Amino acid sequence: MFGKLKATAAALALMAGAATAQDSITLGMVLEPPNLDPTGGAAAAIDEVTYANLFESLTRFGPDGTIQPGLAESWDVEDEGRTYVFHLHQGVTFHDGSDFTAEDVVFSLDRARAEDSTNAQKVLFEGIETVEAVDPQTVRITLDGPDGNFPFKMAWGDAAMVDQASVADIATRPVGTGPFKFDQWVQGDRIVLSAYDGYWGDKPALKTATFRFIGDPTAAFAAMMAGDVDAFPTYPAPETLPQLEADPRFRVIVGDTEGETILAMNNTQPPLDNIKVRQAIAHAINRQDVIDGAMFGYGTPIGSHFSP
Repeated sequence: MFGKLKATAAALALMAGAATAQDSITLGMVLEPPNLDPTGGAAAAIDEVTYANLFESLTRFGPDGTIQPGLAESWDVEDEGRTYVFHLHQGVTFHDGSDFTAEDVVFSLDRARAEDSTNAQKVLFEGIETVEAVDPQTVRITLDGPDGNFPFKMAWGDAAMVDQASVADIATRPVGTGPFKFDQWVQGDRIVLSAYDGYWGDKPALKTATFRFIGDPTAAFAAMMAGDVDAFPTYPAPETLPQLEADPRFRVIVGDTEGETILAMNNTQPPLDNIKVRQAIAHAINRQDVIDGAMFGYGTPIGSHFSP
């Protein structure tokens, strides 16, 4: 039995009237990230805080899924897709004030693909043969074969550029090139980011962004009603959505995720080791009834283990 779970409140909205004037935001999160190194852990909560905020990659994902320039303003494809030459933006600095150069790209990618790397997506870097700094603003990456998907791979948070001087403390005191810099982490409660004055790109409209960890559904609803959080991107209390939709202070957005909720059977134990029994159970269960009971209707039945 498989069910695709929807993101029940993709942006459980900003308080009406205050959204346009405010220069800070507080976001609710169900899960606290185990660390703040997007290149050293698989938890989605890490990227939810750090991706495109604290850290940036050579390329980045656009809202429509296209690959757009990131720290590299452009790139050339040579040798029939086997070599990529990335041209870096001028004037980029890390949050500690040091310059971001081609040497940092070499260090970041060599670290990510090293034998002892803890990067959760090492497969992204498997095709890399060499990374070399042509000059301070140019990096040549040679692959073991043509790969038209390489710019896509370089957009992942796992391919973020890191500061060699501060990488030892990246898990708890991250230093990146993004529009926000790390300010504070109160374990079990919140992470606070503040705008980086030296950011190379368009300056953020916000001065501070706070991520509050609220895993309990009742507490999440109370925080929304009290105005303690401005938005809750993955809202954990779908049973309260009708109340929020009826409240003019809020806007509820329902979207899809790549996540699946699976009700599985242990086919090594009788009688479930009999395929006919498993098929009978699968035919007997009304998937929509399970979704209605467990998630108040916020889910889509799917026919496999893979999200559409």
